Amino acid sequence: MIDTQTAYLGLPLKNPVIAGSSGMTGSLEKLSELQSAGAGAVVIKSLFEEQIMFHAHHNINQSEAIYSYPEAMDYIGQYSRENDVSQYLNLIRKCKETLTIPVIASINCVSSSEWTLFAKRVEEAGADALELNIFILPSDPQRSGEQNEKVYFDIVMAVLRQVSIPVSVKISYYFSSLAKTALKLSWTGIRGIVLFNRFYSPDIDIEKFEITPSYVFSSPEEIAISLRWVAMLSGRLHCDVAASTGIHDGTGVVKQLLAGAKAVQITSALYKNGIRVIPEMLQFLESWMKRHGFSSISEFNGKMNFKEADNPAAYERVQFMRYFAGIE
Repeated sequence: MIDTQTAYLGLPLKNPVIAGSSGMTGSLEKLSELQSAGAGAVVIKSLFEEQIMFHAHHNINQSEAIYSYPEAMDYIGQYSRENDVSQYLNLIRKCKETLTIPVIASINCVSSSEWTLFAKRVEEAGADALELNIFILPSDPQRSGEQNEKVYFDIVMAVLRQVSIPVSVKISYYFSSLAKTALKLSWTGIRGIVLFNRFYSPDIDIEKFEITPSYVFSSPEEIAISLRWVAMLSGRLHCDVAASTGIHDGTGVVKQLLAGAKAVQITSALYKNGIRVIPEMLQFLESWMKRHGFSSISEFNGKMNFKEADNPAAYERVQFMRYFAGIE
């Protein structure tokens, strides 16, 4: 018998494949389809801090979390009317009535303001866990790395004071000391860290002279970034590590589990290949385990992380000279 069960954030999962927060997880119908396809858990489409503040009748222009361009205010206002905060809580309740897999709520946040009180309502609605998607772009030359990183800890501590359900933090790799920051975050009491969140990437239309979005979806090659850091951190943190970005097939799932991830979050793969990618990933995982004589994930989880690998220095290699030496 092949057992694909795992545990993430203290929650039992029938398998490690989690449908990450996106438009694919924004309705009960879609979430039910993901469960039927075999997802081990789902992360509901993120609610934005700005939406919560708007809903609470705060002056959107005075919120220090709001973006500095008017289009954002228009979008937040319209989106809040169409996707009301109360509807988000109702979606959580309906999911808990209908789904049998863990339901993880998600909030996209950039400050520790009054919105953190809303976390308690998420718990009361029945969410099994809460994922905080935090990304502070270190673009202000007047702010130090310590000042930027302090925001993460302020948010985490404010939310942990509100809830007793497991909390995870989804972060980027924009830190002056990623390893140290992740370690310190794991000391706060959070149950998991997700590596990494995917953020808006600008491009330039050279004919229209406009800034446009680009690289909306990840590519399989991007797994290299998260794989390195999952492997380097998974055996050192005091919380679970989940992998995100670049996981498009069963091979990617196995790689991240070997690196030490307790679970993987997929989004771009769902958009590109449809929900059929979930059973395909699980079928590959089971056949790979059978081929290598593993009956459970615990037998190989973290086998190739920094602490267990035969050549851990390979994860810290940053120079390409060895590979380019013969190229002219």
